[in-house]
Amino acid sequence: MGPLAGLKVVELVGLAPAPFAATVLADLGADVVRIDRAKPGFDVISFPNDPLTRTRRWIGLDTKSPQGREIALRLVAQADVLIEGFRPGVTERLGLGPADCHAVNPRLVYGRITGWGQDGPLAAAAGHDINYIGLAGALEPIGRKGERPVPPLNLLGDFGGGGLLLAMGILAALVERQTSGRGQVVDASMVDGAALLTASLQGLKNTGLWSKGRGENMLDGGAPFYDTYETADGKYVAVGAIEERFWGDLVTLLGLDPEEVSGRLDPAQWPVVREKVAAVLRTRTRDEWAKLAEGTDACLTPVLTPVEARDHPHNVARRTFVDVGGAPQPAPAPKFDRTPPGPPAAPHEPRADTAAVLTELGLEPAEIERLRAEGVIA
Repeated sequence: MGPLAGLKVVELVGLAPAPFAATVLADLGADVVRIDRAKPGFDVISFPNDPLTRTRRWIGLDTKSPQGREIALRLVAQADVLIEGFRPGVTERLGLGPADCHAVNPRLVYGRITGWGQDGPLAAAAGHDINYIGLAGALEPIGRKGERPVPPLNLLGDFGGGGLLLAMGILAALVERQTSGRGQVVDASMVDGAALLTASLQGLKNTGLWSKGRGENMLDGGAPFYDTYETADGKYVAVGAIEERFWGDLVTLLGLDPEEVSGRLDPAQWPVVREKVAAVLRTRTRDEWAKLAEGTDACLTPVLTPVEARDHPHNVARRTFVDVGGAPQPAPAPKFDRTPPGPPAAPHEPRADTAAVLTELGLEPAEIERLRAEGVIA
């Protein structure tokens, strides 16, 4: 079920971006088999009902052993896609690099995600999201005037510029394969991806429309018509009234005199305009303002916590969050009218599908028991 039904994916266990890419594909109908270690490791973070491990089967395999490597390659031989998130050279040392996998399956799309990319001076260095987005120029602009840059969680590197771009690259390679009949390697770097996410910002910089420092421009909280404001209950609303017509609706909603806030396009007047807007917004609660803004084009919305977002009427109507294993999680996205994906399945117990997957590969029960006794499989 879903637009990717019939697509077979092998995922080598890893951290955030690679599992997220596999989740995106699994959510849309791909059959994902996750290969973990035969014994639990300490460098892979997972927890019960983790959205990054949902909707796939999970096996345990010692890929450092010759027998484990052989089983992994048998899975690869039947797959359309492999996803791995190790440092450059790791899968090559395991005998599961692109050349090894393409030797048994020339049509395989080999998707790999790293922070720095497969080459370049930093390719072998350690790092995390904050390092990658810092080098990409995506971190420095985020924050208030006169304050230090603020990490936007790990959304730009790990997920937006990482896992999501990897999934897109894999799908692009699958489309190309329809013409060439051949697989290829997708080298997804979180630095490259985070830099791509700054395309609009770079364009504004090039034309001089983003010339001031952090927190002093139109989209970084510098402008009074694009910012968050505290309300009477200590919560916040988001204001995005960029266009003149929307700004007019906001001014009407707030009961302000248009002449008092006429300098909204003059950066020199932004502090004065901001304080007038802020003073009015402090007179009501967040939800009161949100209710008043309904049905208008004032571009004022509540700033919800991740938990509150689950129950907002719009998100409920859109089924933006769904129940998975007894807990709310983000639903698969985007939506499809002819081939909608089914609901996500709760994560399986780690390595619980080992015997079932190996049976599908043609291994006999006695052989599976022998491999388990030898520590090759979970």
